[in-house]
Amino acid sequence: MLAFVLRRLGYGLLVLAGVNLATFVLFFTVNTPDDMARLNLGGKRVTQEAIEKWKAERGYDKPLYFNARESGAKTVTETIFWERSVSLFAFDFGRADAETAGDIGDEVATRMWVSVQLALPLFVLQVIASTAFALLLVAFRHSRLDFWGVVACVVMLSISSLFYIIVGQVFFSRVLKLAPLSGYAPGLDAVKFLLLPILLSLVARIGGEARLYRAMLLEEIGKDYVRTARAKGLAEHLVLGRHVLRNALIPIITSAGGYIPIVFLGSLVFESFFGLPGLGAYVIEAIGKQDFAVVRTMVFIGSVIYIATYVAIDIAYTWVDPRVRLG
Repeated sequence: MLAFVLRRLGYGLLVLAGVNLATFVLFFTVNTPDDMARLNLGGKRVTQEAIEKWKAERGYDKPLYFNARESGAKTVTETIFWERSVSLFAFDFGRADAETAGDIGDEVATRMWVSVQLALPLFVLQVIASTAFALLLVAFRHSRLDFWGVVACVVMLSISSLFYIIVGQVFFSRVLKLAPLSGYAPGLDAVKFLLLPILLSLVARIGGEARLYRAMLLEEIGKDYVRTARAKGLAEHLVLGRHVLRNALIPIITSAGGYIPIVFLGSLVFESFFGLPGLGAYVIEAIGKQDFAVVRTMVFIGSVIYIATYVAIDIAYTWVDPRVRLG
């Protein structure tokens, strides 16, 4: 087990290094430091002195890559790549590019908890509700309940999340006045601001997940071990709960685990529409301000979380199915 985890983490580190290098090259191929300075200072009429000052304040007055000696730098560490890309591996995110922005690490540490408050309950509720709904449809398979349940899943899957947001805000906030339209407050007061986006996001996601889980459960229900369990006189709900669900957990864990990074990175659309100061809103703000330092940082953090998540999913396979061996 330990050897497998270390090997997967080693592969993940190589992937992370590749993503980090590709992101850096892409950003600085599209925009030079001078272009970034003009974007943040207000256009093409900015003086060269103002550009040089902006670059010096943010460390963009150094050579880009490892040609440090040719560019007059004393060491390789005196390059933009080292200070703004390699330093990410030490979780040193540096300062944002925008004039009014501050330290990226402080912003991430503050906003991360808002995103977790939104996405963690949503993740738990989504897995429970989708699995329960899928089990209900399988228990009444080939019936009207199953037919109309699948129709409901397809309808919910086909509707954009923007529709749920707009209708939900109008109905629950403006008409019924049961929840604030937008905003956020720390502590227990956050509950009233988070209930509506959690509810709407759950409705927007449950259709696709329940339909997928139903297909996984139906694939298991026709196998020999299920017929054997029924032949022994086991009740149908016990067959579904103890045998079918347990053997379908691996694809369910794979599907649900892919949502875990969103717990930390936040939901871009929902945070923006409901005025929640989470990581998703932070990325949207950074894109609007052309703040490439923040975007590069969030790409790096997202890669770290995805790699860690899929290593954890592989380990979880051995817990739900003893037949799985990690070699």
